[in-house]
Amino acid sequence: MTPAPHRSHTDDLLAFIAASPSPYHVVASAAQRLEKAGFRELLGTDDWAGASGGCFVSRAGALIAWYVPEGAPAHTPFRIVGTHTDSPNLRIKPAPDTGSSGWRQIGVEIYGGVPLNTWLDRDLGISGRLALRGGPDGTPRSRLVQIDEPLLRVPQLAIHLDRSVNDGVALDRQRHIAPIWALGDPREGELLRLVAEAAGEDAADVLGWDLMLHDIQPPGYLGAEREFVVASRLDNQVSVHAGVTALVDAATGVTEPSFVPVLAAFDHEEVGSGSETGAQSPLLERVLSRSVAARGGSDEDWSRALAGAFCVSADMAHAVHPNYAERHDPDHRPLPNGGPTIKVNVNQRYATDSTGIAVFTAACERAGAPWQPFVSNNAMPCGTSIGPLTAARLGVTTVDVGVPGLSMHSARELCGVADPAYLAAILGAVMAGR
Repeated sequence: MTPAPHRSHTDDLLAFIAASPSPYHVVASAAQRLEKAGFRELLGTDDWAGASGGCFVSRAGALIAWYVPEGAPAHTPFRIVGTHTDSPNLRIKPAPDTGSSGWRQIGVEIYGGVPLNTWLDRDLGISGRLALRGGPDGTPRSRLVQIDEPLLRVPQLAIHLDRSVNDGVALDRQRHIAPIWALGDPREGELLRLVAEAAGEDAADVLGWDLMLHDIQPPGYLGAEREFVVASRLDNQVSVHAGVTALVDAATGVTEPSFVPVLAAFDHEEVGSGSETGAQSPLLERVLSRSVAARGGSDEDWSRALAGAFCVSADMAHAVHPNYAERHDPDHRPLPNGGPTIKVNVNQRYATDSTGIAVFTAACERAGAPWQPFVSNNAMPCGTSIGPLTAARLGVTTVDVGVPGLSMHSARELCGVADPAYLAAILGAVMAGR
């Protein structure tokens, strides 16, 4: 059966995932845990002068959190864990109410690299945020919404009507992915009314939305020994949850101000990170530089803090697939529960170099956790992460790592039960330097 220490961490991870069906919910879940640990939220429009201790800034689907130990000089180096909050999924179109042949349907866009067949014949709910009419000054309000009910379904064509289905399903991204949810003719505004009611708001006050679909099947354990975790959005909520856990642990265990631990959880990684809340934006740079200035630091202090900084980019990795082993490098075949992987690509799809490997493996030793090397098969294209973007933007030594799993980007993914706890322990060792 699952080892007790790992099971405790993973139980908490599953609760985190269940509460976080959208990037906006991920940020809310992380913020709730940070506030419980004594962190306070700072607004971009606030005066940050004197801000110390645990602080965080949230913006839509992104969150930057940090902890300044008591007595830490303004030039104290940063120890950064970078992650992302988004996952590939189906997102609701601006004019969603549509239909065909007597069925009422919802129009969706495809977000990120989605294996579309994994979204067929699943019971789907709706989540995201609403932008609402605000107060007298016209500033809009924001409201999260999460409907964990079987509202929609993308039905697969019966085999009787496509005898070649087992030779390969060819899904048209426009025609075949619109989910059904009722019979009859489309009714303009129907979806908006339902979602607004679920959020406790008047549909007339909704000025815009960022809504998406999620599989309502809860996360859980799999296998004869319950040694696997199965859930939606493991990529990359495993890493966000581990980063929050590590930051709280580092903050509560600091005995001397060697480093300022930082968690950077960006949005839009799955579509290239090119947004105001993505890793290509100046968000992290601006927040960290303001944190230095808030403690009376100069430009020289800021430069020194970056010069001594180190970043771990934590994102899911590929475990060797037993049915497609030839797709992997023959000498680099990570398995679940063998520890997180260190991801290497000489073409800088990952930012890892020998210095980063040395720092990370030393943290693994301090945490008593295993690790595994990963490199892609030369004949296969290599994925990427926020690691190279962060390294290039800040000029900081960065290592790319991740928990190995199967079915990455599917509607439901798998990883080992022990690896999330290993990752959290290692990230805590990196952040605290102990």
